[in-house]
Amino acid sequence: MQRREAVRREAVGTYSCEQCGHPLSPEYKFCPACGTPRKGVSYVRRVSTGNQAIDEILEGGFESGKTYLLAGEAGTGKTIFSLQYLLYGAKNNEPGIYVTIDERPEMLVRDVRNFGWDLQPLVETRKLAILPVRRYFTSKMWGREMDAIVNNIIEELDKRRREIGAKRLVIDPIAPLVTTYSNEVAWVREYIRSLIFSIEEKLGVTTVITSEVPTGENMMSRYGVEEFLASGVIILSISRVGNSIIRTMFIRKMRWTAVNPIIYRFEIERGRGIVLKEPLS
Repeated sequence: MQRREAVRREAVGTYSCEQCGHPLSPEYKFCPACGTPRKGVSYVRRVSTGNQAIDEILEGGFESGKTYLLAGEAGTGKTIFSLQYLLYGAKNNEPGIYVTIDERPEMLVRDVRNFGWDLQPLVETRKLAILPVRRYFTSKMWGREMDAIVNNIIEELDKRRREIGAKRLVIDPIAPLVTTYSNEVAWVREYIRSLIFSIEEKLGVTTVITSEVPTGENMMSRYGVEEFLASGVIILSISRVGNSIIRTMFIRKMRWTAVNPIIYRFEIERGRGIVLKEPLS
């Protein structure tokens, strides 16, 4: 009997539940005794944010195929964060699409080069596509019903996705795809809902949308619906600490990820982008 029990324990292995101590076999993802997830086991495919420190906080990064909201006032680093996310993907066999407000691609490439990032080789090798809103989307949406507008946007994005094999998408910011057509709150919110759901269902890319919130306002998004539809919300801020002005990052929401409500200080460094520093006490 003792021999049989020893063999059983050896077969189970050395894993045990951190909560109740129950022995776990390697294939267990949850403790059969108390239901606690086994630490270190990933249940979904994660996509790197392009920042190792943030990936560690998010248990590996973003969940593949989901949409994430990056919100903040002007000057908080939303575009830098977004491009850092796309650059990492482009260099690691995950091409991306960058939808920008109306800046010409050549001007964006020039400005970003001054920051220390060279986008041109990535564009030339089809690792990155830059789509200005005015050129690719505006004419497709005037005077049409909501479903037709969303379908036209998705068709254009899907065309580019297939051309370069895109796995990542950034819409920076989402407002130009909205305010051109209607200012009615209910219409706008349903439109954003339809757009986000269609991106996830039909494109299968991992998406970052940015939203600029008015200075001094206690908001997470411009239209008040993006934060509910997104799988995660990262808020970038500029704060005063004593006599200093600092940039901070707060992960307000990250679905199915154990993230502590901690505010981190970060800096923007040329050629590196977002560099996470210490948590604020």
